[in-house]
Parts: sequence; C-alpha cells; structure tokens
Amino acid sequence: MSAPAAERSLTEAVRNRLAATGAPVSPSSVAAALRAEGGLLGDSELLSMTRRLAADLAGAGPLEELMTENVTDILVNGPDEVWVDDGGGLRRTRVRFESADAVRRLAQRLAAQAGRRLDAAVPYVDACLPGGARLHAVLPPVSPAGACVSLRLPPRRTFTLAELVRRGTLVPRGAALLRALVESRASFLVSGGTGTGKTTLLSALLSLVDPGERIVLAEDSPELRPDHPHVVRLQSRPANIEGSGEISLEVLVRQALRMRPDRLVVGEARGPEIVSLLAALNTGHEGGAGSLHANGAGDVPARVEALGCAAGLDRGAVHSQLAATGAVVVHLVRGAAGRRLAEVRVLQRAPSGLVHAVPAVSFFPYREHAGAEQLVSRLGGGWRTC
Repeated sequence: MSAPAAERSLTEAVRNRLAATGAPVSPSSVAAALRAEGGLLGDSELLSMTRRLAADLAGAGPLEELMTENVTDILVNGPDEVWVDDGGGLRRTRVRFESADAVRRLAQRLAAQAGRRLDAAVPYVDACLPGGARLHAVLPPVSPAGACVSLRLPPRRTFTLAELVRRGTLVPRGAALLRALVESRASFLVSGGTGTGKTTLLSALLSLVDPGERIVLAEDSPELRPDHPHVVRLQSRPANIEGSGEISLEVLVRQALRMRPDRLVVGEARGPEIVSLLAALNTGHEGGAGSLHANGAGDVPARVEALGCAAGLDRGAVHSQLAATGAVVVHLVRGAAGRRLAEVRVLQRAPSGLVHAVPAVSFFPYREHAGAEQLVSRLGGGWRTC
C-alpha cells in the first residue's frame, strides 16, 4: 500500500473509531485512537490529522478552508464541483470530495447539526446551522445526479456606507441619500435578487440609527449585524422531525410589536409575515424596514401583492396598506461590475387604487426622475449637493 493510501486508511480507521465512541475530536482523543489502531505520528502530523478530523466529524469537512471572511456562498454540485462567491461572482475552486457518498454524508451531518432530518424519506432540508450559516441540501431522487449542498455564510463584519462607496456598491450621492433616508425615519424596503447585497446594505443602514433608539430584528437566520448598541434579535424556528414546535416569522413580527420597538426590521419577507410587516408599518412605528426578493424596483408592489394575497388579504387591502406605509424602495443589482445600488423609488397610489413604484433617483449614471420631488419632500435635499 502506498504512503498516501496508508495515510487515508489510517485516517478512516481513526475517524470510524471516534465516530463509534462519540469522543470529541481533540489531540488527546486522536492520539488515543491512533495508538489503538497501531499508528504513530509526530506532533505536526497529529495536529494536522486532528484538524482534518475535526472538520470532517464536526465541521464542514473539505469546505472548512473556504469559509473565509470574503466568501458569502459555497455551492457543492458534486464531489468534483465546488463553487464559491466571494463578492466577485461565482468561481470554481480546487476543493474536492473523495466521492459522491462523502458529499451525502456531509449534507446529512450538517442537517443533523441543525436538528433536521435528511434521508430518502425527506430528501431536502432548509435550515440554519448553529454558527449562523444557512444550509440547503437535496438528495436523490430530488437531485438525480447526487447530493447538492448550498451554504449561505453570515457576514463576518458590518460595512459602513463609506466602505460600500469604496467597494463601488454606492456612489457618494447615493450614500448621502440613504443616510438621509435613515435620519428622516422613513420606512424603506431593500429589494433585489439573490446575492445582490441586501443584507449587507440593510446592516449598514441600521448602523446609522440613533443610539437612543431600540431596534428589534425578526429573522429566519441571524444575518443582520448592525453596529448599534440597542438591538434585540428574534429568530424563527422550523418544525422538528415530528412536525411540531415551529415558530414562524409571522409570529416573531407579532411578538416584536409588543416589545416597544423604535425600529422594527424583518430580515426578509417572503411569506405570510408580509401581512404583519404591513400592519407594523401602519401602526406608528416609523423607520421600519425589511428586505424582499424582486426582479426590479418596479416589481415590488406586485411582489407584495402576491405575498399578501397568498396570506389571505384581498388585492385592494394589500395595496391600501402598502400605500399607507409610504415606504421607499431601495433596489440593488448584481452584474459584471459587482453589487451596486441601482435606483430608489417612491410608492404612489393610482386612481385605480393600485400602488406603483415611481422612479425617483437612478444611479450609474445618476438621474433624477418624476418621483424625486416627492422624495425630497420627505428626506430633504441635502444629498443633492454631494
């Protein structure tokens, strides 16, 4: 047996022994398992094996090395196809798994860490890991070619508006406009597609809130990280294996309203919680905010209508409540130039009763539209001089 093959065999034997005994992965437990298997390693080799086994038995296996500060998404399409997004778009990595079964084992172990089931009976999972990462995984027959794993990593830090300007997400005039938006206590919705930076921008804006105000966050996973002294976090909980114990985002919004928030923020409205969010923005809670997926800023009213009607409201009620919020729509896009603020729109109710998102300011290049005067009346015009 060659040296690499012998090392893999020894590592597998130690892994199986630790898994069978349930012993925590530590230098002492690995050394004991090595002795039991008749192996002997030097200090550096022992520490290297300990790190590998810790990642394999309790961590993210080969993906551990990808979990750096700049990586936001890790996508595993198969044992030889691992992709990451580190802010510059998706790129393929050199990370490899030993086999398709290794990918499946990783997916099942991560699901177990989140207290969820992933097997032939339930071949998919969408859950939050203990460290805050969002896990999605599918197994055959949902994914015929083999297990697929998607990890959305929580942000390691909160960016300031100045940093977002340096990164090209905002232009100086856009940063000034958003600062005025927060200072005026206007309600706003951050929209965009997946990976456009909605959470990053929302965290940066919440960091500008007056330190004397109380921010209550309601999220599915703890992604928002505002740099603010008074933040209360509420996190939803999925149903357990028996199908009970669920705490939905809708429930969290109702609880948050009873916690005397100055600013109520919903991390991402994508279901019935849109009804509670609309209600919250119409009960005197100024400065409320949230994020939602939308193809464009002009599609936000239709998106809110779809979610509200699915939750039981009729079309007229959805548009009436949306119009009353007076929310400003801040839309982000992601393209070849990276993530950036594309435009800001204001909500206007037409004679038909339906709400439209009217263009106010667009960027790249900068241009003010018909809705700019309405925006100026709410926020003031200081940002125009930047």
